[in-house]
Amino acid sequence: MATVARRGGISLPAKPSDSWLTKISRTPAVTWTKETASSTSVVVGKLLKSTGKAAWIVGTTFVVLVVPLIIEMDREQQLNDLELQQASILGTPPN
Repeated sequence: MATVARRGGISLPAKPSDSWLTKISRTPAVTWTKETASSTSVVVGKLLKSTGKAAWIVGTTFVVLVVPLIIEMDREQQLNDLELQQASILGTPPN
């Protein structure tokens, strides 16, 4: 095995030939798989980001529009129940 002299008097071994792992990692199938995985991760990231934005829009719309409607409907139901209770106490027939 040849050695390469470096400054400082230390000799390092020459770079060995590519290992079997390096050879396998350079095959077209592995390269294609790496590229596909990378592209898939980018698409999934964008999908999650847009899904998060959509969830935020739906959530805030629900809070701003639907929750006050539910509260108002509950108040109206309580008022109707109170009127019905008063009418039954006073003996007048309910409407």
